[in-house]
Amino acid sequence: MRPTHSILALAASVALTAAVAVTSGAASAADRTGAASAARRTVAWAPAGTATITPGVQTNTAGSGQCTANFVLTDAAGSVYVGQAAHCSGLGAATDTDGCDAGALPLGTKVTFNRAGSIVTSGTRVGAGKLAYSSWNTMQRLGEKDANTCAYNDFALVRVNAGDVASVNPSIPFWGGPVGINTTGTAAGDRVFSFGNSGLRGGIEQLSPKTGVSLGQDAADGGWTHPLYTVTPGIPGDSGSAFLDASGAALGTLSTLGLAPLPASNNIGDFSHELAYAKQHSGIAGLRLAHGTEPFDPIL
Repeated sequence: MRPTHSILALAASVALTAAVAVTSGAASAADRTGAASAARRTVAWAPAGTATITPGVQTNTAGSGQCTANFVLTDAAGSVYVGQAAHCSGLGAATDTDGCDAGALPLGTKVTFNRAGSIVTSGTRVGAGKLAYSSWNTMQRLGEKDANTCAYNDFALVRVNAGDVASVNPSIPFWGGPVGINTTGTAAGDRVFSFGNSGLRGGIEQLSPKTGVSLGQDAADGGWTHPLYTVTPGIPGDSGSAFLDASGAALGTLSTLGLAPLPASNNIGDFSHELAYAKQHSGIAGLRLAHGTEPFDPIL
């Protein structure tokens, strides 16, 4: 979803932009860079009930607009990142969904984390960070040519300022989790769970939890995307929202609103693909998903 200042245009799809101590464990062989094989640093999460920076927090990117954070990640050095959609730092129109040629802000761009933002106010600032990785910038730098990767790899990382890390918890609000990463995809009818925090809802987070069903996957897209319906579709400002599967595993991140051939459907980028690409090309050693401290509970 595009930031809340963008307007949906006629196209096949439009981007939708509008303390418990946890030890991450030792870096795996695939995560090591050179001789950096020391154990990971410990990250101390804020209690879920009092944390102010979590999945679902509103993100405001300087020069772009408001989106919704997805998952929390860490690296081997103990740095903490909050995920958002790459198009949340895009410079183009709502119809610019090809990350291989769309305009994008540079790495280092400032991002703030906000609560209770609406169309009239950005809400309360609860922290900040800087854009540390963007799939769009990266694909353009590499000269990526795969059409599916260009169309659906819509993932970015905001490195949380060191002074704000103590306010972070990786649990998905309302649902709990994630408990891991979905690497097997979805079939038609599989339930999904999300938390979209668009400012168009007036900062009322009680309207943010959503559940829905996958429409299945098309082998032609290489596993990069999951079209789905939710009870209420994602709206501008929900961009980047985390999606969990029926087991509470990280499934995807909200990217676009489909207008044809499935009106009012949403398309989410496959998180396992997005993370694998980031691990390979971001230069961030030991990048990994942080599991929620709260158990997954599909109560609806």
